[in-house]
Amino acid sequence: MSYTIKLGMFGAWRGSSYVDLIAAEDPSVIQIIAVCDKQAKQLDNVKGLEGARLFSDFDEFLSYGKENGMNAVFLANYFHQHAPYAIKCMEAGMDVVSECTSASTLKECVELVRCVERTGRKYMIAENYPFMTLNLEMKRIIDGGTLGTFLYAEGEYNHSGTIETMKYLTPYKYHWRAWMPRTYYVTHAMGPLMYMTNSMPKYVSARAAHSERLAAFRDYRPNDDGMARMFCEMDNGMAASFTGCTAQASDYSRYRVVGDLGSVEQSGYTNDKVRLYYEDYTKPEGVDELVQYITPDLSAWGEKAEKALNAGHGGGDYWIVQNMIDYFANGKTPFFDVYKGVAMSATAILGWRSCLNHGENFRIPDFSNEEERKAVENDDLTPFPDDNGEGATLPPSTMYGKYDK
Repeated sequence: MSYTIKLGMFGAWRGSSYVDLIAAEDPSVIQIIAVCDKQAKQLDNVKGLEGARLFSDFDEFLSYGKENGMNAVFLANYFHQHAPYAIKCMEAGMDVVSECTSASTLKECVELVRCVERTGRKYMIAENYPFMTLNLEMKRIIDGGTLGTFLYAEGEYNHSGTIETMKYLTPYKYHWRAWMPRTYYVTHAMGPLMYMTNSMPKYVSARAAHSERLAAFRDYRPNDDGMARMFCEMDNGMAASFTGCTAQASDYSRYRVVGDLGSVEQSGYTNDKVRLYYEDYTKPEGVDELVQYITPDLSAWGEKAEKALNAGHGGGDYWIVQNMIDYFANGKTPFFDVYKGVAMSATAILGWRSCLNHGENFRIPDFSNEEERKAVENDDLTPFPDDNGEGATLPPSTMYGKYDK
């Protein structure tokens, strides 16, 4: 029996990046029937979407969806507000894609997991960086098993910008970007490492570094740390080091996985290739060169190759749509399920507390374990104020305070 994903899009600004990709799919498989954005002007981004109703009120959007067979929602709303809406959608009988963090507090992590288990709805994270073309090539090489035992992995996500860009991305005083600590936007640096090495974080320690350049803009962006780097012990025994969203003057993101037999990496200097390295005494049989620069072979993707390469974020956005179809319509569970999603969120949350306490080590709860969930079910500490500037319980920068247990 065929299944059609009747999708609602919540968040028309970021969501518009996916609209054309979804519209290009077979409408008998997936179609967008409604779009909602609390800022009505953002709906201009999707006015050409045929057959979809537009809403500026979420409850009206959800009510319309329930009456018209909407069975899934793509959350592309504000970064720190996904969990409450995901829960509303699942309790209304809809599956959920969350782009690209699960929760902003440990309490929300617990509530989200419990909701997935209680309702039986499908939930996935739309973390796209693991599915960029070069990262998929790294994954292919790593899965070949020639790197030996994983020793450590590195991830770095850079997103600097001019003063004009920062003002554009921070449209009002209490917008989330103005208050987000550097550890919180962790998925683009951490997610690829988890995916490539099939691992989960167990402990986190972190440090942040102050930026004088950002301090000059403190009147509208109080989060004036330029960088935070987290160091994790992973469940496969590997050590992983990665940033949140950094504001440093670097022109590319980078990823590296090192084993005791070889290493693989990609970054700006590898020029759209993946660099694979072995020692002379560790190279596999049949390999002559110790250093190889590999261009990804897209032939295995067939007709999907061109579609992926024309999509945003190095092809990652295209594969998110394919993962969603495979999951919601065909039952193929994606790598980034709810447990991996909240693990990344908890790493970001506890990583920030570590920064505030000069690198203190924190254990990341196992959110599949109800006993461990109960220990943090009331932990709602947050650096994010509401629209009135109230409710923040943690500082947004290491310059303003520390974490008091």
